[in-house]
Amino acid sequence: MIQIYNTLTREKEAFIPIEENKVRMYVCGPTVYNYIHIGNARSTVAFDTIRRYFEFRGYEVNYVSNFTDVDDKIIRVAKELEMTAPDVANRFIEAFYQDTEVLGVKKATCNPRVMENIPEIIAFIEALIEKEYAYISAGDVYYRTRKFEGYGKLSDQSIDELETGASNRLNDMEASKKEDPLDFALWKASKEGEISWEAPWGSGRPGWHIECSVMATKYLGDTIDIHGGGQDLTFPHHENEIAQSEAKTGHPFAHYWMHNGFVTMDDEKMSKSLGNFVLVHDMVKEIDPQVLRFFMATTQYRRPIKYSEGTIEDAKNNLNKLKIAYDNLHYRLADAEEQLATDQTFLDKIEHLQAAFITEMDDDFNTANGMTVMYEFAKMLNLYSEETVVSKVVITKMLEIYQNLLAIFGIQVGAEELLDDKIEELIQERNDARANKNFARSDEIRDLLKEQGILLDDTPQGTRWRRG
Repeated sequence: MIQIYNTLTREKEAFIPIEENKVRMYVCGPTVYNYIHIGNARSTVAFDTIRRYFEFRGYEVNYVSNFTDVDDKIIRVAKELEMTAPDVANRFIEAFYQDTEVLGVKKATCNPRVMENIPEIIAFIEALIEKEYAYISAGDVYYRTRKFEGYGKLSDQSIDELETGASNRLNDMEASKKEDPLDFALWKASKEGEISWEAPWGSGRPGWHIECSVMATKYLGDTIDIHGGGQDLTFPHHENEIAQSEAKTGHPFAHYWMHNGFVTMDDEKMSKSLGNFVLVHDMVKEIDPQVLRFFMATTQYRRPIKYSEGTIEDAKNNLNKLKIAYDNLHYRLADAEEQLATDQTFLDKIEHLQAAFITEMDDDFNTANGMTVMYEFAKMLNLYSEETVVSKVVITKMLEIYQNLLAIFGIQVGAEELLDDKIEELIQERNDARANKNFARSDEIRDLLKEQGILLDDTPQGTRWRRG
């Protein structure tokens, strides 16, 4: 049974879904005012990997992840670029899809946007006002934090500690509008030149926290199985989501809260505010996206990841070993027997390794330990590829399971064979160039293929290629 570390209870718990074999999962998405950096991508990759493992284990996953397309940062960038806020959002939503696609991230079941859910947000706020959990103040609407019993339970903080911190952050204008320093905005009154919508209490736009409560409950129901996001969202964002949602519905908002660790650079959390970030948009021009995916997916999601040239190089080398193991065994299909008397021994080994992999991944999606099993699997592939006589039955089963398990990490082996025809075409052109003593072109093709990770071995039987 899958065990999940629940931030709310601060312990591992057996995963018991609301509906049998189904998972309702909401993960906070990006604020779309820039390209995502690798720290943002870590959360996207971590929860994509978790989603893939649930699906591997037979669950149907309804995976919802929002886009924050109304925000102070978006408005600021729109002014700088002389664009409308919706145009800025559309531009970077498209960029998000492009960047995450090359990282092998599956599209969410649904990617709701704030602008598409304004009526629902207004209705949600009206319900909170009616229940006296919210109040109107000079065109803004605030949530009465102290009225919600249990505020602070997710981040494990007392109301008094939170009040001290909130008081220190308030400016005079905010303080004059709030009944209590802890109260937070559900709706912000419009300012001149900013995007806004009409509401019963006046023109304005939603606060940040309300959007996720509205979209999670709209698309997944009043109570969901899993709510995920980065550790930095635990407070105040997720704490506020709980307060809003449970005050309105009277039901628990999420049964399991999951938070991924940060990506660090020079021992600091990577973030745009600190200026120590690397954009995925730029990185994939220089680094194989599969290496980036491997780098992020193979650390257990709650652990921090240290980004450096060295850790990227390690990821590249380890991924290479896994791919070569696949290629070595796949190459033996050409001379394999249909089946052998020893097949069952090897089929049992495959089953044992898959079971070991499941045991590790069932333990709070421990991808690091799961990958240790995959290295053992790769070793088995290499050893079997060196057998004098091999079986198609064993090779086919080994490669199938190996592919399926690596796919959980978003890693593809073998799928690149779609490019085989192009590689063979270039090799033939190189052979022709060599025959015509056009060695410059021959070397050029070898270098071109090498840049794409294709290594050539010239043998008496012809040129053999492999992915290096």
